[in-house]
Amino acid sequence: VADAVGADRVYLYAPASAIPAVRYALDERCGQRYDVRVVEAPDTFVAGEESAVISRLEGRPARPRDRVVTPAVSGFRGRPTVVNNVETLAHLALIARYGAAWFRSVGSGDAPGTMLVTLSGAVRRPGVFEVPTGIRLTEVIGTCGGADPHRVQAVLVGGYHGTWLGPPAVAQADLSAGSLARFGAAPGAGVIHVLGAGECGLARTADIAAYLAGQNAGQCGPCVSGLPRLASLLEQVAHGPVRPGLVDEIRRAAGLVEGRGSCRHPDGTARLVRSALETFAGDIDAHRAGRCEAERR
Repeated sequence: VADAVGADRVYLYAPASAIPAVRYALDERCGQRYDVRVVEAPDTFVAGEESAVISRLEGRPARPRDRVVTPAVSGFRGRPTVVNNVETLAHLALIARYGAAWFRSVGSGDAPGTMLVTLSGAVRRPGVFEVPTGIRLTEVIGTCGGADPHRVQAVLVGGYHGTWLGPPAVAQADLSAGSLARFGAAPGAGVIHVLGAGECGLARTADIAAYLAGQNAGQCGPCVSGLPRLASLLEQVAHGPVRPGLVDEIRRAAGLVEGRGSCRHPDGTARLVRSALETFAGDIDAHRAGRCEAERR
């Protein structure tokens, strides 16, 4: 990639736990043209955002910043910069080695190849799996995770900035942008969390929202004030009873943070919350009556 774009500087940005393996892999490469500089990524949720990465490489805190132009035009110290994740770079290397036809021999027609899926939650085999794009979501849960897809209450697709899918959507969806778009979701980074039949989806969402509120960069109002407010309202829904107007208040708070942040952190949190209100609507009714559907499963 560095050769293709004429770069004269290359960085690898990785968490501290991965750096020994990264350095070992770099040492194995013989005769490489580039002195690859390894930079430690802070253990925060927003540290992997594109502009936060560039900020960290420049020696400043790993915080997102307002982007008037894309990094490809003005990135690292104002210079054109290519930023990719390692999965994309690995695909490019394999395509260069084996060709486009080989790459297109697996996966879906409109988005061929494979993807890495990080599977967690109510599964027997959590972990990272390489799967063909377009694989059925039920197959990921069953074949990879070793869980019964029919006993799943909901699935969070796309990680903490993703979308909750209920059983009907889980049964129909596959891991492709086109399929998931029908349900307001996207594959994202391939992070999938399975909610077990006896778990409360509202309580799980409240926990995630509280975590996301604490992971803000502390530099814009939607994150500093809006996300903690949203998390507080979700905590009330999760541990009810649900007072009149509370759900409308949550929707309003989600709308107020969306599109107003320095990065997409508030937008992703709002998307998660809205999907929870839809997917767990029945449980909201139960909480309104002082019950929880999870207790009956």
